[in-house]
Amino acid sequence: MHTGMLWFDNSQISLDIKIQKATEYYRKKYGQTPDLCLVHPSMLKDVRLERQKITVRPYRPVLPGHLWIGVEDNN
Repeated sequence: MHTGMLWFDNSQISLDIKIQKATEYYRKKYGQTPDLCLVHPSMLKDVRLERQKITVRPYRPVLPGHLWIGVEDNN
């Protein structure tokens, strides 16, 4: 993914809910459903790496509390 939306949420809600909120916003804003979410590895405690149709991957450059969400490149 070269281009995506950076979403910040430092609340205490679960990562699944954060991803759901970010997905809904992304869909409304861009008219496309995201399929990839990159998060800091520390955020992946007790979360499924495949959530609905979104793949969740650890990516250290993303700061804790942030989600980088978008559509995966096919390259």
